[in-house]
Amino acid sequence: MHNNYFFLRQLSQALEENVMGFTLVSCFSQNKDELIIELNNAQRSFFIKASLTPELCCLTFPENFKRSRKNSIDLFNDALMKKVTGIRQFKNERCFSILLENGVQLIFKMHGTRSNIILFQHQKATHIFRSHLTADFDLNPDALDREIDWSRETFLKNAEPLSIRYFTFGKVVWEYLETIGFESAVGNTKWEIFSDTLQKLQHPAYYLVDTGKKIALSLLPFPMIVSHYAFPLQAANEFFFSSVQHETFYKEKSAAVHALTSQWKSGIAYVEKTKAKLGALEHDHHYQTWADLIMANMHSIRQGDEKAVVANFYDNNQPLEIKLKRDLSPQKNAEVFYRKSKNRQIEIDKLRELIVPRETELVSIQHHLQAIESETDLKKLRIKIAEAFTVSKAKAVKAEQLPFHEFEFKGYKIWVGKNAVNNDLLTLKFTFKEDLWLHAKDVAGSHVVIKHQAGKKFPKDVIERAAELAAYNSKRKTDSLCPVSYTAKKFVRKRKGDPTGAMVVEREEVILVEPRL
Repeated sequence: MHNNYFFLRQLSQALEENVMGFTLVSCFSQNKDELIIELNNAQRSFFIKASLTPELCCLTFPENFKRSRKNSIDLFNDALMKKVTGIRQFKNERCFSILLENGVQLIFKMHGTRSNIILFQHQKATHIFRSHLTADFDLNPDALDREIDWSRETFLKNAEPLSIRYFTFGKVVWEYLETIGFESAVGNTKWEIFSDTLQKLQHPAYYLVDTGKKIALSLLPFPMIVSHYAFPLQAANEFFFSSVQHETFYKEKSAAVHALTSQWKSGIAYVEKTKAKLGALEHDHHYQTWADLIMANMHSIRQGDEKAVVANFYDNNQPLEIKLKRDLSPQKNAEVFYRKSKNRQIEIDKLRELIVPRETELVSIQHHLQAIESETDLKKLRIKIAEAFTVSKAKAVKAEQLPFHEFEFKGYKIWVGKNAVNNDLLTLKFTFKEDLWLHAKDVAGSHVVIKHQAGKKFPKDVIERAAELAAYNSKRKTDSLCPVSYTAKKFVRKRKGDPTGAMVVEREEVILVEPRL
């Protein structure tokens, strides 16, 4: 009700008591949709701050206001240095006017998102604060007064809906009437409730009410009263401060809840997807089966065969077709399948390792969500939000700063460049001469590095795993097999003028692998 007629009527009366005889000495804006008016009587200043933002349109009356040296503009110069001769409250209208000397007046039109302040000279609008509301140039101050018949006879006629007849009440008053049984009352009882409410509005107290979604100013004793005041100027100031604080609280709270909920949903999806993949791998033993069947049928399979049809003793001797590599012997084909089976087990172990920290993270997110959702104090809320996002933010910053993705296999760190620029950084800034450097042969792709461990040679299966990553992060990602070059980092160099990511490689060896993440 901070812009309701019944409140503005009290507010304009209080203004008249405070600023009669004062001179308007300054009128300026330093923020969008915010106007500051300073009135002075040679002894003290009285400030009016009009915040006409779409989010919160409100008048406040700060004791002091320091004007910034920059980004400040003077407005309504024709009203400066003119004395206040009176305050006019328009009847049943959310407008009042500060009357100044020489037929000048400032009209405060408090119409929600269409609120404005208009300078009139001799009843003609000459300047408006919110310039896009051009229709305000056509306002006629003498036509703003509106009449309402408050008599009992008119009330009982039921000629039209009450909300239309008594348009000054506004949403808050009708909500109050509903809470005290007005809708279910009839006849004289209904009139008595109405009449009593009207008396309260005409001789009000001022309440701040927490509706759950926002702070409201009410002239009526709603439930959930936060505080109450005896004077309208004080009530307006406290309402604005509480509303801004309340808005800030819920904005920060909802943003944090949204971000954590998104993290939680993403984590759940990741865990479910990973578990599904894990389940499929755990129940898929075909590489092991193929290898066993080839070994059991060595006598009937010859090198050069592209396929072999054998009896599957794991499935009631049903015939099973196995595709073979023509250039490999039966035993070598079996070795390939055994290695793939072993790699699959490694992948299973890795997936299990990935699930555990994610599930732990989900529990932590749930804990932070509950703590934030139950918090009612802004200062404590900010502490809890900081606690919730400190770890994840640190991880994100660290990941963003590094030019590579890190993998681990059998205790060895494998680094994969993120893009061409980061390939150069990885190879030239983050890699030492003992490290092993890999790249998919003759195609564009990521630089891959296996970090050296003192006193150890690079195991063959570690090289194969890094080569699979190099193949997967290259233009040959979709090939069934991909050749990957590898050599010690000391044999990799960049010539002056070479394009980003391009390197000269010496003493390389080549390994043939299946592209795999």
